[in-house]
Amino acid sequence: MKGITRIIDGGGKLKVVVGVADMKASNKKGDEIITYSLGSCIGVAVFDPLVKAAGILHYMLPESELDIEKARKNPFMFADTGIPQLFRELYKYGGKKQRMKVVIAGGAQILDQKGFFNIGKRNYMAVKKMFFRNNVFCDYEDIGGNINRTVTVRVDTGEVVIKTSGQGEKII
Repeated sequence: MKGITRIIDGGGKLKVVVGVADMKASNKKGDEIITYSLGSCIGVAVFDPLVKAAGILHYMLPESELDIEKARKNPFMFADTGIPQLFRELYKYGGKKQRMKVVIAGGAQILDQKGFFNIGKRNYMAVKKMFFRNNVFCDYEDIGGNINRTVTVRVDTGEVVIKTSGQGEKII
């Protein structure tokens, strides 16, 4: 995980920005962790209400076997290497899988309108398979279509905000 950079938005709130093929976690009061422009990528947001810790993973591809060297350099690029890292990071704050609120978003078909590569669908199947194998339950998902999404998780409350192009915001 790269170092945490906090920016102050126009409303004076601290934002921890998660880039593409990146992951951030925090237990700092007032932090909002945000990732932008989820197209075919998947954003996995987790929150433990007892310890007030949250994190977001923004992964690009389903399986690290596609490029083992890239996965070694950046495990957050792939579902099968990034998701375990996200949960391990929350465990460092005292988080427990059984308590975590889990939200996933993305998996759209943006640049591949004819569905030739199906990256969005393959990314979605990868997270579902990993969750099934590890007994992780998803509280909410906003998947598919051909739209971009921005996901924010608020460390204080655990609220997850999904902003969808042309559709506004949903608070989960």
